[in-house]
Amino acid sequence: MKNLIIFLALPVYFISNFLQVKDIKESNKGAAITNLTNSSKIFYLFFKVEKTNSGSEKVTLQEKKIVDGKLKSNLISNENNGEIGDFVVSINDANGKEITRQVVEDPLNPTREVYGEDISRNKISLKDAEFSVRYSHSEENQTVKVEKITKSGKQLVFTQRL
Repeated sequence: MKNLIIFLALPVYFISNFLQVKDIKESNKGAAITNLTNSSKIFYLFFKVEKTNSGSEKVTLQEKKIVDGKLKSNLISNENNGEIGDFVVSINDANGKEITRQVVEDPLNPTREVYGEDISRNKISLKDAEFSVRYSHSEENQTVKVEKITKSGKQLVFTQRL
């Protein structure tokens, strides 16, 4: 009797684990995860964005910092999830091939929660703001590119060699 229970329980166990792994893979179709080489350093980029008199944005790289640490994985953001006004920051290799990218919510129009009698969300319009991104450090990281999501597509606003 004991052998019969074990004989029937093992296939059920393996099938249920297989289905869970399949569900995890299907739920992550919107975001791809890339594992870079086992780097023990994290690469931080600090940007400042200013609204010019003409209405366009001027992005400058204020600082780059490399610190000890390890990211478990790099999540490649899908710009289809971004909204108009958001920035897409991408890191490219020497050939221009994209290594990784990250969507940053519009720093000039952040959404803030206001607490009073009830909780509400309000968009604030700023003239300048700062934002940062982090990546696993690699010698392949050669250039950084910042694009703005617009109604007509993506507009390049900043590019620089690292």
